[in-house]
Amino acid sequence: MAPEAGRHFLPGDCASARPEEGTTVAELESIKRTLPWRIIAALVVACLLAVGGWVFAQDKAAAPAAPAAPAAAPAPPPKPDPGGIATGGIADVTAKEAGKPTLAEIADFAGHNRVSINLMWTLLTGFLVMFMQAGFALAETGFTRAKNVAHTMMMNFMVYAIGMTGYWIMGFALQMGGASPLATLGGTGVLDGEFTISLFGKDFGLWGTKGFFLAGSTYDVGVFALFLFQMVFMDTAATIPTGAMAERWKFSSFVTYGFFISMITYPLFANWVWGGGWLSQLGKNFGLGHGYVDFAGSSVVHMVGGVTALAGAMVLGPRIGKFNKDGSPNPIPGHNLPMAALGCFILAFGWFGFNPGSTLAGGDLRIAVIAVNTMLASASGAIFAMFYMWAKYGKPDPSMMINGMLAGLVAITAPCAFVSSFWAFVIGAFAGVLVCWSVFFIERTMKVDDPVGAISVHGTCGAWGVLSLGIFADGTYGDGFNGVPSTVKGLLYGDPSQLVAQIIGPIVNLCFIFGASWAFFKIYDVVFSMRVSPEVELEGLDVPEMGAHGYPEVHGPATLVHAMGTSAVKPPTMSMAPERSR
Repeated sequence: MAPEAGRHFLPGDCASARPEEGTTVAELESIKRTLPWRIIAALVVACLLAVGGWVFAQDKAAAPAAPAAPAAAPAPPPKPDPGGIATGGIADVTAKEAGKPTLAEIADFAGHNRVSINLMWTLLTGFLVMFMQAGFALAETGFTRAKNVAHTMMMNFMVYAIGMTGYWIMGFALQMGGASPLATLGGTGVLDGEFTISLFGKDFGLWGTKGFFLAGSTYDVGVFALFLFQMVFMDTAATIPTGAMAERWKFSSFVTYGFFISMITYPLFANWVWGGGWLSQLGKNFGLGHGYVDFAGSSVVHMVGGVTALAGAMVLGPRIGKFNKDGSPNPIPGHNLPMAALGCFILAFGWFGFNPGSTLAGGDLRIAVIAVNTMLASASGAIFAMFYMWAKYGKPDPSMMINGMLAGLVAITAPCAFVSSFWAFVIGAFAGVLVCWSVFFIERTMKVDDPVGAISVHGTCGAWGVLSLGIFADGTYGDGFNGVPSTVKGLLYGDPSQLVAQIIGPIVNLCFIFGASWAFFKIYDVVFSMRVSPEVELEGLDVPEMGAHGYPEVHGPATLVHAMGTSAVKPPTMSMAPERSR
């Protein structure tokens, strides 16, 4: 029966309404149960559509395509920035005017920052090298006897002042006066005066001509940074002979020597290698690899010091009691091994300025390789010196372990930037054994007295360092070094000509430095006498030469003699004690 006309069909009527044909009662019951939820869902969707329409209505219609507007200035980096990832970007460049900085200004800013970083890196590493003077002072004083400590310490102290003065007067000009522009430091283009000679159609630099007293056009921040860094290297070379010649030479002769090495011999050889001189030009002029390469000074600094020490020790002669009549040597131990060991550690720390600093660029990431190679060579040098002495004499020798570490450091100084860590370890290990052999050879065969082993550590191992570069340089660094394209490779990596250049360098060093130094010492000895009298040597140089004991508490104030005459100082007695302490 159909519903009456005009009657509303309510949900409740479904049960009593007659189903349409094809519709079951179960389906009608299902519709009845779900209808409220369907109504709710429809209302929710309607609400969402209404809200969405309101939200999308806030966006303006897309404008027609137009020429791109200038990019908005980047937002300033978030602060605080504990991770450091957003600090130091372009947002930190302060504009002078609206619409700036321009690209040119940004480039200028970046260039200034680059040179500033390099200058700061060069200065800071130079400060580290300067502190190596303390290491040398402690090591050399520890290896000498107590009666000579004031004399030995003051030589290491004053060589810094004397050497710097001589280098400022003329040494820097002779060495770097023709170095030409150094891209990393900016402003050094004023160092463009190199005295050259022409042979075989080639120009060979001999010495620089600009930079005397750091005056004139060399009054420049880049030049001053370079001066500081090179000056402390020179002072390192000047310090080395003070140990080999200790306990027997006059302080006055040492002062004269300090000016000689800082003003003449060191600057000339350094010019030939680092100042654009003829040894560095062996590659460009004769095709010998990259010319003579010494990255941080195995020969320029250490071999110069070691060979100078050899010449001076030979002219001075051995200490009284060092050799018997049959030529056999007697040991003369130093007074303080802990002091020597501490000095060695200070030197090893300073070497992080010596080697990594020689990049002259804080942004040169090869610094990491150089630093690790330096550490590895020092470690292997100490280890293999220890094992060598242990195997040969049954006990490890503390002084040889100290010198072994220094030997490894000296040897790696030239090749530190050009070799892998494996070869750095090998170079240091060989140096550790070599220094032991060299000490005995110089003492027992050559009959040369070297109280601290400086000739072997710096001379012998310095030569080994530059030779090792010619063998093990692996071609991963040094593109354009000494003006030669491509990287530096040694014998094992395909360039035997580099080894030839590395052989020429030490030969020139030995001939020039030994010849000039021996002549200087010999002439000075004949004219003024370099050596103290036997009486002074036996007493100790502290009081006769310096007017003071290094250890007055040990030697006693009654024996103190000052420069102006006999001291009136008397031994303390109870009668001198203050009333309170009696």
